[in-house]
Amino acid sequence: MSERIVVDPITRIEGHLRIEAQMKGNRIEQAYSSGTMVRGIETILKGRDPRDAWAYAQRICGVCTLVHGIASIRAVEDALNYDIPKNAQLIRNLMIGAQYIHDHVMHFYHLHALDWVDVVSALKADPQATAELAQSLSSWPNSSPGYFADTRRRLADFVESGQLGIFANGYWGHPEYKLPPEANLMAVAHYLEALAWQREVVKLHTIFGGKNPHPNFLVGGVASPIDLNSDSAINARRLSQVQDVISRMRQFVDQVYLPDTLAIASFYKEWFKRGEGLGNFLCYGDLPATNMRDRDSFLFPPGVILDRDLSRVHEIDMHDKAQIQEYVAHSWYNYSTGKETGLHPYDGETQLDYTGPEPPFKQLQVEDPYSWIKSPRWRDKAMEVGPLSRVLLLYASGHEPTRELARFALAKLDLPIIALFSTLGRTAARTLESKLLADAMQGWFDDLVSNIKRGDTRTFNEALWDPSTWPETCQGAGFMEAPRGALGHWVVIRNGKIANYQAVVPSTWNAGPRDASGQSGAYEAALQDQHTLVDSSQPLEILRTIHSFDPCIACAVHLADEAGDELIKIQISG
Repeated sequence: MSERIVVDPITRIEGHLRIEAQMKGNRIEQAYSSGTMVRGIETILKGRDPRDAWAYAQRICGVCTLVHGIASIRAVEDALNYDIPKNAQLIRNLMIGAQYIHDHVMHFYHLHALDWVDVVSALKADPQATAELAQSLSSWPNSSPGYFADTRRRLADFVESGQLGIFANGYWGHPEYKLPPEANLMAVAHYLEALAWQREVVKLHTIFGGKNPHPNFLVGGVASPIDLNSDSAINARRLSQVQDVISRMRQFVDQVYLPDTLAIASFYKEWFKRGEGLGNFLCYGDLPATNMRDRDSFLFPPGVILDRDLSRVHEIDMHDKAQIQEYVAHSWYNYSTGKETGLHPYDGETQLDYTGPEPPFKQLQVEDPYSWIKSPRWRDKAMEVGPLSRVLLLYASGHEPTRELARFALAKLDLPIIALFSTLGRTAARTLESKLLADAMQGWFDDLVSNIKRGDTRTFNEALWDPSTWPETCQGAGFMEAPRGALGHWVVIRNGKIANYQAVVPSTWNAGPRDASGQSGAYEAALQDQHTLVDSSQPLEILRTIHSFDPCIACAVHLADEAGDELIKIQISG
């Protein structure tokens, strides 16, 4: 007899996500991903000044902080053919790089590691043995027996009080946890250290953008004037602080994050054989050495990989209406052209059309619409986006630092390159690109300092700031590689105002439901790939694969009424 397992809400993510798994015995036969919240920005932006769009669009999400702001200003700059100074590009790269590394470390330790780390088991650890394990992995200074004994005492206080706090409601003792107590204690210690670490590294955003989350940006450059003699601009002291942040990031990635990933993964090598799904990977490309039109200068190359074929990279064009389309056949939206058609974002529509059962309900009606998330496709193919896609594109494009790092990591684990096509491959890719980015940040910072020493302090291009110089009608695609994957904002400008605005975000690509032809999205396909559950009442295996994508569901859903009126009530059954 088949069973439908419902996990709602998925926790340790941003937003509200429901996963249903149709079981055949203890194996997942079919999976369904449903975004259960509705919100958004696009309609609110219509009729506004395009130069202000970033400030609204950036509020799509508070976890992604700057990425929607960057995509928005790039969309407007693309529409107006607007170049920015080199310093502005370097500062943007530094801010994006800091976002990645902060986001990836937080995801690994605070959202995903608890899928692999049994916190309660750490109470049985021998601090001396834990110190020996940690010291065998890296030269990180916090690795003494006394340090781990203190961490174990702190954890014991949580348990003895009956209030595990941030570690409550885990599946502790689940038979799928395989780390020895000492590895669990080391991971818990690093979990706590990462909390303090992230407080320091976000300062880079406040130095260049004034605050975090939601730092300030500017169409035509960055809101960061450079004047070494001014207390209110980027000066020598603030540049020294930026260097300190970069050094902290590199040390933590090299001595904690990378060794922990490899150590934990070594106990779960079977998870390098499950959880891939689609086999199709998409990357818009990002982090230019020169400008956004010079795609050959991108650190992350743009392109598409189909059917795991690393020998061929297909070109991608965000302006081509035949390439990128969003479908709503199984989404609670409608199009004026009908639910079976796809629309390119330049022509995109956001019309709510809730046809589901009255909540609360026991299970989704999956033959009908079942999600507030749309289904993006590239040339009508479902795609995965994110760190795995970027690392595979780098590898396929012949980027030697990526190939060398991948060979190093896979040799440590005694695994072939195809192991990356998996749940843990996705997690490992996030760690590998953190190492690549931490090193790249030092190069961008050195270039910025060199420019300043040569007397180049420009961070803004005022050439097109006057709307009277704009064309009557124009359109642009602003894209970037957000930590969770390919992010695109599309804007249509008429008579100096926004006529249409659409955002297609990473978690839309990954978390979307089936399309009109029945193709599963990336979450669904990954869960349908070699997944069995040991205990259906504690579906740890589902959490492992879903968390490997680092879901951000607030980004993926679309619309709130422009007048602020309530459109629908959604109740989540407990």
